[in-house]
Amino acid sequence: MSHALPSLPRRAAALTPVLPVVGVPALLALPLTPDGAGPADVVSGLAVVYCVIRLLRERRRPLSPAAAVVLSLPVVGLALAAVGASSPEAGLTGLGRYLQIFVLVPAAVLLLIRDRADFRLLAWSFVGLALCQGAVGVHQYVTRTGASYQGENIRAVGTFGPHDVMGMATVVSLGLVCAVGMALGPASARQRAIAAGCALALLLPLALSFSRGAWIATVLTCAVQLGLTGLRRALKVAAVAAAAGVILVGGFGIGTALLQQRIDSIAQVTDTPDQSVVDRYTLWASATGIWRQHPLTGVGLKSFPEYRDGHATLALSSASDINGAGVTYERQPLLSPHNMYLLVLSEQGLIGLLALAGSWLALLVCGLRRLLRDRGPGLDCALVACGLLLWLLTDFVYGDIGGPSTVLTAVALGLAAWWALARDERVDMPQGGMRKRVEEALAR
Repeated sequence: MSHALPSLPRRAAALTPVLPVVGVPALLALPLTPDGAGPADVVSGLAVVYCVIRLLRERRRPLSPAAAVVLSLPVVGLALAAVGASSPEAGLTGLGRYLQIFVLVPAAVLLLIRDRADFRLLAWSFVGLALCQGAVGVHQYVTRTGASYQGENIRAVGTFGPHDVMGMATVVSLGLVCAVGMALGPASARQRAIAAGCALALLLPLALSFSRGAWIATVLTCAVQLGLTGLRRALKVAAVAAAAGVILVGGFGIGTALLQQRIDSIAQVTDTPDQSVVDRYTLWASATGIWRQHPLTGVGLKSFPEYRDGHATLALSSASDINGAGVTYERQPLLSPHNMYLLVLSEQGLIGLLALAGSWLALLVCGLRRLLRDRGPGLDCALVACGLLLWLLTDFVYGDIGGPSTVLTAVALGLAAWWALARDERVDMPQGGMRKRVEEALAR
């Protein structure tokens, strides 16, 4: 006993670096304010500060040259767009938010993750958050206490509420991608079974979110993950997922008519589309028109709403309806084009889009290249990291940043950055060798 007690602080110290980052998805399970602020954002900032303190204490080079270039690339366009903002306040606010999501938090996550064990801990925290939010969402659908959808309060939004209607869909989708990646990895049969069970359980709340963009991004990402592990396994898993979907939707009749109608609306672009589709494509056209007049540097951060109406047609709604999930009826203004690439293009211009998208593309290329090289113990980490990044890049076609759930995007980018850019000796170290080093450290 006397020898066991002193080892506890050492074990706690061994886990300390990544714990602040784990706190981000943990706190996203709490009820959040509708203005975009929340404890998870505060913790993400504290994680960045903690990372800086560790670097100063350890006196080590923070990032490799390649990682520094890739992660700092978006700063170029952001600085130019902040200078060109309609007001200094808007420029500083937008600059801080973009730096938090796309530069500072991803870099801190990359530096605080030391090995695959830390990576898997963060990935499981994504799954745990998704299960919590998904359970709340299913309860909202069953009890008719969710956000309003076609006159009924049945849309699953979790604790994010109708102001961040995409929040739960994002959380559940990222958790499902993590679960699929770990289910396809080289872990024990028990761990793979648990991960597969979590992935199947998350299909229901994802369906009840009625989020077409999340559906498309998740299907594409999981298909790519399966394809990277072999055709035979892909066909088996696809058959199981299809059977689960038939049982949940067809066998129990869970939202069959509404889901079918929502799925059909994806293809209804010119043939009697619903108003949400009309608004989305009108906003896209408006963002494109803004960019044509300001092609290089855009109109400045957080300036899209001021220029929107000057380039939009009369088909655009003045605002969207918000109701249900504990919120009385109100109108929410359309402040973005609901397309991350077009938002960046209109506010930051071609320079900003090339810088930001170039950073993401570099992460994807480096991550896939490392995945193709490493088919051993790190395959699950590779599938999770590349899957998270691919999901974000696909979902950005149908959505953009905004709301409390956005901070999870920053952590997901950090996971992708760690796999793609961390030094080889930290990523490719055999699992047995890492375990031996930890045991030797604890023995001392």
